[in-house]
Amino acid sequence: MEIAANSALLVIDVQQGFDEADFWGPRNNPAAEENIAALMDAWQETGRPLVLVQHASRMAGSVLAPDRPGYAFKDFVAERAGRAALHVTKSVNSSFYGTPDLADWLTAQGVGQLVITGIQTNMCVETTARMAGNLGYEVLVPLDATHTFDLAAEPGPDAPRLTADQLATATAVNLQGGGFARIVTTAQLVTAARTAAPAPARA
Repeated sequence: MEIAANSALLVIDVQQGFDEADFWGPRNNPAAEENIAALMDAWQETGRPLVLVQHASRMAGSVLAPDRPGYAFKDFVAERAGRAALHVTKSVNSSFYGTPDLADWLTAQGVGQLVITGIQTNMCVETTARMAGNLGYEVLVPLDATHTFDLAAEPGPDAPRLTADQLATATAVNLQGGGFARIVTTAQLVTAARTAAPAPARA
């Protein structure tokens, strides 16, 4: 695996509101936060750009609304936020529809490779990865640095339902099987980033 010297790490929607189990229901991958932190540290240590994405929900009662405590980044992200090269705010699933414009910034920086992490696997992570693939970026998704929640098509006992693990598997199949992204692990990325040539020093 080759990690470009200016490979950008996207950390999507790692916000405190996702800790409210009563709102979201059962989640998967309890190691997601630890893995995201490891990637953030590896990118910082090797001088690669970090992009933070924050969801500002417009839905009534959302725990991710800007005026709710849950809008804030989780502590481990907030502690590392000063390292970020860009902070995008969005209100839809794709990080490419936010402010400032992610694609414009990536183009200006000459970035062609993206590593996409965060919450939720099958929502904002998958949507961003699909769009990035369509836009021609090389996309790597460490599935173990994402998590999601059980989901039903609609309320009711007979509604189709998938567990968080099933949704994560579907995302992996959709992204890699569909040619949008390559599914990798945190350990692979950390090792590759630290053994590859570091990014050039910024003036």
